Amino acid sequence: MTTLDFTTETNSLPTDLWSDEPLFESDLHLRQIILLLDCLDWLWQERQDYYATGHLTIYYSPSQLKKREFDGPDFFVVLNAEKRPRKSWVVWGEGGKFPDVIVELLSDSTAKIDRTQKKALYQNTFCTSEYFWFDPDTLEFQGFRLINAEYEAIAPNTLGHLWSEQLGLYLGLLDRKLRYFKASGELVPTSQEVALEAQERENRQRQRAETELELNRERQRTNQLVQRLRELGIDPDEI
Repeated sequence: MTTLDFTTETNSLPTDLWSDEPLFESDLHLRQIILLLDCLDWLWQERQDYYATGHLTIYYSPSQLKKREFDGPDFFVVLNAEKRPRKSWVVWGEGGKFPDVIVELLSDSTAKIDRTQKKALYQNTFCTSEYFWFDPDTLEFQGFRLINAEYEAIAPNTLGHLWSEQLGLYLGLLDRKLRYFKASGELVPTSQEVALEAQERENRQRQRAETELELNRERQRTNQLVQRLRELGIDPDEI
């Protein structure tokens, strides 16, 4: 985590600023951001010490504010931050904190900038510990870790997943989507997948209960028949 050197100029700047982001590149980009947010929020539902969001402006310097250079990351996570809604991420209003993890979603219009200018910004100014980019169309996926003030490529495991030390999770592809995986390799589900699994488990339990109930009824009918035959002097074993 990086902190900003405060000056009189930054201390006098407003902290309650609205985000000023462009439109989403595509439906794929929107759904991917929602997926990353949903999975992390479900996994960390008991935690209150992080802030994760997407498509939100990061205000980090007076010059950026004056030039209106407002093009924030597609998705980012700040650790050791209060978990609450925000209009934007204003660095000088957050104790100088920058994102610890950033994910950019590439597109034809942004890929070159994401690979060059933004990579340099996140390395040299933000000093963000980990930077990933992913193309929802071509499935290009790469990650970098800040080592000695420079980004070095993160080596994939045998499944092609990249380890995030900051999140304590792997990032990797599944069904053409960028997903989280635990250290064990287990997929981190979405809240919808969790609800669906719970519903399927409930259905299986109900089916087992209904089957057991029907078997009990059948056993009861059989016992009643056997008892009736014996009352009539008929040995059911001889039938």
